[in-house]
This record gives sequence, C-alpha cells and structure tokens, in this order.
Amino acid sequence: MTAGAMPSDPIEATRRWLQRAVIGLNLCPFAKAVVAKDQVRLVRSDAATPDALLQALADELALLRDTAPEVVDTTLLIHPQVLADFYDYNDFLGAADALLASMDLEGVLQVASFHPQYRFAGSGEDDIENFSNRSPHPMLHLLREDSVTRAVAAYPDPDVIVERNQRTLRRLGHDGWRRLLEDGAE
Repeated sequence: MTAGAMPSDPIEATRRWLQRAVIGLNLCPFAKAVVAKDQVRLVRSDAATPDALLQALADELALLRDTAPEVVDTTLLIHPQVLADFYDYNDFLGAADALLASMDLEGVLQVASFHPQYRFAGSGEDDIENFSNRSPHPMLHLLREDSVTRAVAAYPDPDVIVERNQRTLRRLGHDGWRRLLEDGAE
C-alpha cells in the first residue's frame, strides 16, 4: 500500500472508513455501539454481474433474517467488482427493494446505499456533503428495521443528523477527508 492510500483489501478499507469516518466523525451516531459489540458483518462479494450480486444480496438478507440481532445486527455487503458506476448502482437499488418485497422482508430489513461516487439528488458531483455516503467500495448496508426504530427513538433529535453531518463535512473539506483516511491518521 502506498503512503496515504486506502488499504487495497476491501474489508480493511471499509473497516478504516467505518472507524475513521462513520464513527470518528460521528456521521452515524448509531454505528459505534454495534461495532463495539462486534455485531457488524462485513462481507466481500466476488459478484461480477448485477444478477450475481442480487443472489449474494438474497443470501445475506436470509442470513440476517435468520440470525439473532445479538450476533449480527447489520451487514455491509461490499461488492468491488460490480456496479462501480454510481448511476448503475443507483438503478440496482430498485432490484434490491424488489428482492426485499419478494422475500417478504419489507418492514423487517432495509437496504441503505453507500458508494465511492455517491451523489445526492440535486448536488454537484464534488459537493463535500456527498461524502457522508461515500464508502471506499460500492456496498449495500443491510439493516434491521426494529434496530433502526429503537436507535432513532433513543436519539434526542434524529432530524439534526443530516444537518450536523453537512456542517462537519464542510468544516473538514476535501483535503481533510483525504487526510482522515490516509495511513497514519488515527
């Protein structure tokens, strides 16, 4: 790995991003607890096509459904070989939602989206606010609806999370984001 680069292993790069950005910047105030309890499953899919990724997603949804939350509360399905283009990835999310419905998991599980090129509707490509959802590799975040509901209910004012994240990222800027994820940044 070159100085300043992210780890080449997708799992390690995701762990670094999770620790330094998601938890370190408190972008998701709910992440720290499940990470501390080792309830986050990080899975690398070798899928090279959207159909293969859909099958991997089905397998992970079934595993999460059938596993006690105390063991695995959430899953990050990292898929570095497919859907590198954000617009293709974004289109795939419809298939992910249809899969949830076909597995009768609507209201039980949900899929959140993270991508290295993530772009909120109406934002510029390089707007720093997009980085709240920019992961080192394309990934699908599988969450339990009950866990999300409990976490949001316990948080004093969940509506301020997005605004706080935008302020944090604006203060940090692009250079700060890069430095945050570099080697040696602890």
